[in-house]
Amino acid sequence: MDFVEPARAFTLELVGGRGHYERVVQAVMEARRSVWIATANLKELMVEDHRAAPGRRRTLRTGARGSPRTFRSILGVFDELAARGVELRILHAGVPSRAFQAALAKRPRLKRALAMRACPRVHFKTVIVDGAFIYVGSANWTGAGLGAKGTGRRNFELGFAGRDDGLLDRAQEMIDTIWRGVPCKTCKLRDICPTYKKAPV
Repeated sequence: MDFVEPARAFTLELVGGRGHYERVVQAVMEARRSVWIATANLKELMVEDHRAAPGRRRTLRTGARGSPRTFRSILGVFDELAARGVELRILHAGVPSRAFQAALAKRPRLKRALAMRACPRVHFKTVIVDGAFIYVGSANWTGAGLGAKGTGRRNFELGFAGRDDGLLDRAQEMIDTIWRGVPCKTCKLRDICPTYKKAPV
């Protein structure tokens, strides 16, 4: 998986800070067919829920103008996507956060539908929605990374988002190659890899 693509013109959006939430997370929430996520760190992400009645969700905050805003776990969104038949894949390096694991354990349907694969060498951050939208950048799948935290708490992240077919094909190919365990035979980290013994090599 060592490559350099030939130079060509791209039409992509540069995304920073809160732009990750507005562009990337929003695209995931509106998925119709598939969501593929590659991330080093995986944490529970809280997202704004404009449909929820105040007080019914886990966290209630006040908006900038005093209006009530409710938040819920992105896993609730994933659960709804799974119920509609959306394919959900997460390729990650580290152990998911305890909050992520606890929230997932409460959703048996999602636990069955959400395909997860660990690889300690994954460090790239990519989100692909419906095979049509792609994000490639520095942001892990965390609230601080994807702009869900407040201005003074979120990470300084930068990435590109758009609908470039060439990037989509190459990124999906890379994710799928790792997902299928193709590099496992020659990997020097097999002794610490939680997936190696199960990988179809």
